[in-house]
Amino acid sequence: MRIRLSLFTLITLLSLGYATNSKAQNSLKKALAGKFLIGAAINDDQMTGKDSLSDKILIQHFNSITAENCMKSEVVQPEEGRFDFTQADRFVAFGEKHNMTIHGHVLTWHSQAPKWFFVDKKGKDVSRKVLIERMKKHITTVMKRYKGRIKSWDVVNEAIMDDGSYRQSKFYQIIGEDYVRLAFQFARKADPTARLIYNDYSMALPGKREGVVKMIRNLQKQGVKVDGIGMQGHFSMDFPTVADEEKSIEAFAALGVKISISELDMTLLPSPYRGADVAQKVAFEKGMNPYANGLPDSVSTAWNNRMGEFFRLFLKHSNQISRVTLWGVTDHQTWRNEWTIPGRNDYPLLFDRNYQPKPVDRTIIKAAFR
Repeated sequence: MRIRLSLFTLITLLSLGYATNSKAQNSLKKALAGKFLIGAAINDDQMTGKDSLSDKILIQHFNSITAENCMKSEVVQPEEGRFDFTQADRFVAFGEKHNMTIHGHVLTWHSQAPKWFFVDKKGKDVSRKVLIERMKKHITTVMKRYKGRIKSWDVVNEAIMDDGSYRQSKFYQIIGEDYVRLAFQFARKADPTARLIYNDYSMALPGKREGVVKMIRNLQKQGVKVDGIGMQGHFSMDFPTVADEEKSIEAFAALGVKISISELDMTLLPSPYRGADVAQKVAFEKGMNPYANGLPDSVSTAWNNRMGEFFRLFLKHSNQISRVTLWGVTDHQTWRNEWTIPGRNDYPLLFDRNYQPKPVDRTIIKAAFR
């Protein structure tokens, strides 16, 4: 049977298609629908509405949020047995209000942990048994509070060094490498439906890549399911190469897990360090804040071009990537302004200090439609 469309019907269908496409052209999350979630780490200013301009960006462009600091153990359990979920509850409520996928960060991390976590009343390291019990209680209490509401968690953060060896954290020193297995087992029991992720930085380095692959394979052999690997995207203008980032995406995907680009930003500032170890601090030196009064056009163009290359890579591997999360919303509130030297002006995110999208946003949206 031949179907004939009236001119009116045809114009209406074309108009609807154009309207849908126009809306997607003005929204990252709509353009990337069906590819991967696009997320941002948020802080209390966004949760409370104090930074309402950032909230508008979040609602228009993002469909996933990550807790930047409010779910770290030093905030959630500042004293043994005393849990404070004030900020964490606001974070979850914000995500639910705006129908966003909520990601919890982080359950087990050596940094930004309260001092009491690893010592007894005399200040000496606790026993292996005590630390395991503390870890179990913390993971179980936090995850059960948000069971079914937080869809995924960074269970263990930054356990592997750049050369592939285990970081000599207090978790490792007291428990041994087994602490990673235990953390995932405790998390799985607390919320069997949540996606459980291992998260780390500088994941494009060959040594770290091999170390993480080895660790995940060992966990899998022990029957421990890891659902995903978070590749922190704390990039610079010379690290990593797109090719090395792709090698790691492929290597981790071969493990049968989903990939998250978990903490994406790209600094323009000089730094004596590579990676994201927040314990590293250096004294301010002249010349370390070269863009205090704004970016030259050539530098801005180079940044936008390079960030566009990475998003084209992520789109190429969208079957393996479940989420890309920016570590912040706009340049004015990024942690990069304070690390490793406080008070500098950095430009690492997709939206500038005036809450405006950068040219790369249009590049991303166009690439998503190809």
